[in-house]
Amino acid sequence: MARKTQDDTDSTIDLTPMLDVVFIMLIFFIVTASFVKEAGINVIKPAGVTATDRNAKILIAISGNDEVWIDKQPVDKRSVRVQIERLRADNPKGGVVIQADLGASAEMVAHVLDMAREAGASDVALSTER
Repeated sequence: MARKTQDDTDSTIDLTPMLDVVFIMLIFFIVTASFVKEAGINVIKPAGVTATDRNAKILIAISGNDEVWIDKQPVDKRSVRVQIERLRADNPKGGVVIQADLGASAEMVAHVLDMAREAGASDVALSTER
């Protein structure tokens, strides 16, 4: 008759608590990560002396050839106000930041600024480089 000794027993390490900790850490890092919003195109911004950091909820980009981009989608200049109103309905306290390229016309920048104000945005800023 064979007797079972301590060496014969199955000695395994339970990895469940370690996996639980790893998943909790993963969830923590995903939740606390800050995601950068982009308007959809890269623009060359003009330099500004009084530039400050803003956490904008609505980003509008104006390219060098006066194309308007909102939420990574090109927008016709006649429907800019409608798009801003739609985005403000989702987040009424969100500010609007206009990222205008150096080659964008002042007329287009003024038009987008007016449309943002007509849409009810009181916190409208023009993005510049430091």
